Amino acid sequence: MGYRLSRIYTRTGDKGTTGLGDGTRVDKDSLRVEAYGTVDELNSLIGMLASYKVPEIIARQLTDIEHDLFDIGGELSIPGHSVVSDKQVEQLEQFLDTLNADLEPLQEFILPGGTAAAAVCHLARTVCRRAERRVVSLAREETVNAASLRYLNRLSDLLFVLARSLNRAEGVKDVLWKRGRQGRGI
Repeated sequence: MGYRLSRIYTRTGDKGTTGLGDGTRVDKDSLRVEAYGTVDELNSLIGMLASYKVPEIIARQLTDIEHDLFDIGGELSIPGHSVVSDKQVEQLEQFLDTLNADLEPLQEFILPGGTAAAAVCHLARTVCRRAERRVVSLAREETVNAASLRYLNRLSDLLFVLARSLNRAEGVKDVLWKRGRQGRGI
């Protein structure tokens, strides 16, 4: 395989436009660029999460997720292009169900945090929700692969459960949100 990025800077974006995968030039703040840029940000957080010491089964799943997110970014950068299918969504659901089976049911909301890896999961979850919102905005204007939208929705759920699972593996309890909490002791 030859070099795809022989030159990193091209100067073609210096005036606020960028090239899509099909060669079309668009503004850098277009809905499409916002969508795939946020997916890229999410992918970077998944890479950060994978850099922590996590169980091997989780590390493998995170690598698969990174590949899927790269595919979603590719889809979004080429109008009309589709790669992701419901098969990837189903795989996320299966992994989510496996992790969730070992967790106690929640009676209240939990606060983000716990171990460093779980905290990164929570951050990735919120960025995933933002990516999903960006793709929804784009889908109102242009055609978007519906499976990719479902994937992002399911991934945010998985990241929530994964945070709880990582905390449990390290013996860290979920911090429950306390409804109607008034005042704090100093």
